[in-house]
Amino acid sequence: MAAAWCREAVMAEVISMETDVWVLPVAEAKWWARPMVRLLIMIALLAGVTVVVNAIAAGMATGPVGGLAAGGLGAAFAMWAYAMAVRATERRHVMELLPGREEAASTLWRWTLAGLALFTVTIGVIAVFGGYRIAGWGSIEGAVTVFGTMCAVAVVEELLFRGVLFRIVEEMAGTWGALLVSGVLFGALHLVNPGATGWGALAIAIEAGLMLGAAYAATRNLWVPIGLHLGWNAAEAGIFGVTVSGSGADSHGLLEAAMSGPAALTGGAFGPEASVVAILVCSVPTVLFLRMAHRRGHLHRRPRPSVEHEAV
Repeated sequence: MAAAWCREAVMAEVISMETDVWVLPVAEAKWWARPMVRLLIMIALLAGVTVVVNAIAAGMATGPVGGLAAGGLGAAFAMWAYAMAVRATERRHVMELLPGREEAASTLWRWTLAGLALFTVTIGVIAVFGGYRIAGWGSIEGAVTVFGTMCAVAVVEELLFRGVLFRIVEEMAGTWGALLVSGVLFGALHLVNPGATGWGALAIAIEAGLMLGAAYAATRNLWVPIGLHLGWNAAEAGIFGVTVSGSGADSHGLLEAAMSGPAALTGGAFGPEASVVAILVCSVPTVLFLRMAHRRGHLHRRPRPSVEHEAV
């Protein structure tokens, strides 16, 4: 049932873009238009944005109102910075975020629900095998606060890893190279968390890095991976009350959780994202997205050097 639902949701996603955003209009041979230069500029910019967003969250996310405000402001600031950087270095509009507010909002909410459903299936399977149980009730206020802060997390990380890293690496190494690089680095990012493990980082790279990269490759719409990311994280901490990516932070969501059993089932200190169950569940939409990308002609090969470049 979950596979059929994911397949229908993926097939329902209709993208109306004027051009495939993977192709950069590089008519202007400016030095900053080179892929590697743009990559470094945008990574540096998004790193600075992350610092600002974290400061906003630390100062405001103390309750549901503050959490929503911090998440909204942080996400808006990150998107503005990304759009300005793209226009400055690539001389184009940010089609991957779509110009229509209603269409963007519809896509975001639809895929946020899909991310929530994916994690619900994951934790449900873990619970069936005795790895998860509800130990008590948290609060709705806590769930709303978590959702607000996760808005900023999802937007910033997806802009960095799919909007910048995946998209620009794809210009140099093709889609498969971009999937590999963005997935591995996305997993490596989580090694800095207090409860991080090598296995947990590898699991994140496979289940999330590949799935979110494939989602962008299939749709060329950043709202799709942003929604999946947001729904998954919000369900994980805001509803089911479990650890997110080895963050070590106590969850104050809707439910209080008790995890027990082998780490292969529960994910151990890293949380359910290090569970084999999460890898298997997320492999379903990953395959569906990649099949869609293939049908739409969105799986690009590594570009060949031009004749002029070969002559040099």
